[in-house]
Amino acid sequence: MKIFNLLIATLFASLITTASFAQSPTASAPAAAVPAPDSAGQPNPQEMMKQMIEMSKLNENHKLLSNLDGNWNFSIKMWMNPDPNAPPQQSKGTATRKSIMGGRYSVMDVTGKMQMPGQDGKMKEMQFKGMGLEGYDNVKKKFVASWVDNMGTGIQFSEGTYDPTARTFTYTSEIEMMPGVKTPVREVIKVTDKDHMALEWYENRGGQEMKTLEITYTRKK
Repeated sequence: MKIFNLLIATLFASLITTASFAQSPTASAPAAAVPAPDSAGQPNPQEMMKQMIEMSKLNENHKLLSNLDGNWNFSIKMWMNPDPNAPPQQSKGTATRKSIMGGRYSVMDVTGKMQMPGQDGKMKEMQFKGMGLEGYDNVKKKFVASWVDNMGTGIQFSEGTYDPTARTFTYTSEIEMMPGVKTPVREVIKVTDKDHMALEWYENRGGQEMKTLEITYTRKK
């Protein structure tokens, strides 16, 4: 069940990073030239400061993230049973997003309940709490996200890009379920409209990808 816990934890990190992203293509961050060195071969402080200010400016990508502010309901399906014919485990929850730092980042609080085995081995309903921090890095020119929750002690990091033609975000990351065992993860987020989206989670196990989780979101009215 440790794998199950970590799967849920890492998934929410980028789960809501897109809903209205598909409404328009992402804008590129301002182009920046390498600061010219001074006579001593050191970077020019004035030019460096100018570029730092330019890199700190908001663009359409940050606006798209802030458009997701609000409250969401979500439903989860998880395929954790080795039997491919077994029905998925299902659960529900809510997520609240808000912009911070003048719109440069978005904070997401997630609450849900799931069936998990207790100390006696019997399934019990337990509360899940998580928090994500998302943004668009003008230097990397990528969407970035981190995640923490009450089911673990690690911090999950992921990076993503957007395909305006497919109306899809693709995030990649790596989870370490136990010391020394790392699993590449790919998240595909398909946007239907500003009030609906779906996320599919794939784990690469021994070179083969397996879909183990699916989340659907609906914005609260």
